[in-house]
Amino acid sequence: MFSALRTKPRAALIGLIAAATAAVGLAAAPAQAATWSSSDQWGSWSNGGYTLYNDVWGQGAGSQTIWANSYSNWGVWANHPNTGGIKSYPNATRYVGKKLSALRSVQSSFNVSVPSSGAYETAYDVWDSNKANEIMLWMNKTGPVGPLGTSQGNVSVGGSTWTVYKGSNGNNAVFSFVRTSNTSSGTVDILAVMNWIKNTKHWIGDVTLGDVQFGYEITSASGGLNFTTNSFSVSSS
Repeated sequence: MFSALRTKPRAALIGLIAAATAAVGLAAAPAQAATWSSSDQWGSWSNGGYTLYNDVWGQGAGSQTIWANSYSNWGVWANHPNTGGIKSYPNATRYVGKKLSALRSVQSSFNVSVPSSGAYETAYDVWDSNKANEIMLWMNKTGPVGPLGTSQGNVSVGGSTWTVYKGSNGNNAVFSFVRTSNTSSGTVDILAVMNWIKNTKHWIGDVTLGDVQFGYEITSASGGLNFTTNSFSVSSS
């Protein structure tokens, strides 16, 4: 494509670029001085040992653009209709790849700016390497959204107090930890949560910790809403 464009006169080239920009709908999203952006359903970008995913996977989704300056500073503009069902989970992912018993520490810090309208949660999605167990950590939620499964009561672990839900989506077990008060920043001791599930509740064994994902599970964002990750990181040892 680019070699063909270089053969065009300058005026035509400018016109082609302007038309291409309009075609992908970036004008609908706020301008971002970003290193990378994508409006593709499965757009992805790797940086610093992390991979960012646009991940528009749900039925009835609208448009969505992800942008990033780094794995730690990225965001999403989403315009999904006000209907039920999850539309997307734009996220940053880091793979750990060690058994729980071999880990001394897994921690993550985050700071986000999120809208006051729409229906979504800011959440970690943590997986074992076999994708048999999914652990969701909801840091904040807005609108009519709720976790899968039945309530198992409250617990204080990993630096927060949560209401815990246990269930299945038909493909894997799902353990959801919903913070009892919303927060837009903090540090989470992920290993402490995993070990509580393993050692206290015996819901999982000595699994290999796979993907640690962090992002926004969006059900609706009618009219276009911005979700910004000001900072994010995962450390393990």
